[in-house]
Amino acid sequence: MYRFLLTPRWLGILALTLVAAAVMVLLGNWQLDRYEQRTAVNERIDAGSRGTPAPLRDALAAPTGGAGSVGPAPAERVEWSRVTATGRYDAANVVLIRGRTVDSKVGFEVLAPLVLTDGTAVLVDRGWVPPAPGGAMAMPQVPALPTGEVTVVGRVHPTEPGGAGVDRRDGRLETRRVTVDKIARKLPYPVHGAYLLLDEQTPANDPAFRAVPIGHANNWQNFGYVIQWWLFAAMSLFGYGWVARREARRAAGLDAPKEPVDRAAEPATPA
Repeated sequence: MYRFLLTPRWLGILALTLVAAAVMVLLGNWQLDRYEQRTAVNERIDAGSRGTPAPLRDALAAPTGGAGSVGPAPAERVEWSRVTATGRYDAANVVLIRGRTVDSKVGFEVLAPLVLTDGTAVLVDRGWVPPAPGGAMAMPQVPALPTGEVTVVGRVHPTEPGGAGVDRRDGRLETRRVTVDKIARKLPYPVHGAYLLLDEQTPANDPAFRAVPIGHANNWQNFGYVIQWWLFAAMSLFGYGWVARREARRAAGLDAPKEPVDRAAEPATPA
């Protein structure tokens, strides 16, 4: 019944089906890898919210270059962990990150370099402020930095990819993304290879700032894609088998269509 499967036509259909199924399985495996990566990020975020702050030096290696250089990026295991650092804010090099959304409102995140005793600095994201009246890009009112020694506790945030140039406007640096290496080029000291999302500060941070929320990665979307691609692979194989079986039954006459009944030839039913 199934000798027709060895014909060139059916061998070609089988080859295409197997290739399609293999590609779908590989796509499912790729999404599974993405799911595991995002799950690991979410676990680090959750662990960081509960962890005891460690000294900055335990999480980030200090930069060793000159002014404008950047230190090594943090290891994955310390991303989103809580660290503490003490230094003095550099009020001359505040950085505004425009076009940032908190609670569905567009405004600015405000970064300030915290200069440490060794002469290096780490960028600290103090929080979010709304723009001034006049539009989302209007220069905001930024609360003054505390003077003197400051101790901060914050989450280690890896540098953001891409990003445009860094410009100076009204005495402040301004850019679109927190790309540490590009910001560091505008600063007169070496900078650590990640920045800190402020959790706590001594003296206390100005209440005008809103804390920048840390969003969890949507790992369940990737898991849904895993199921989707694997189901498509199974359906393609099932579809090939179903079509082959139907063809075999048709060739064997098992699924021959029934002859239509000629109603006109039937005797009339007596009244």
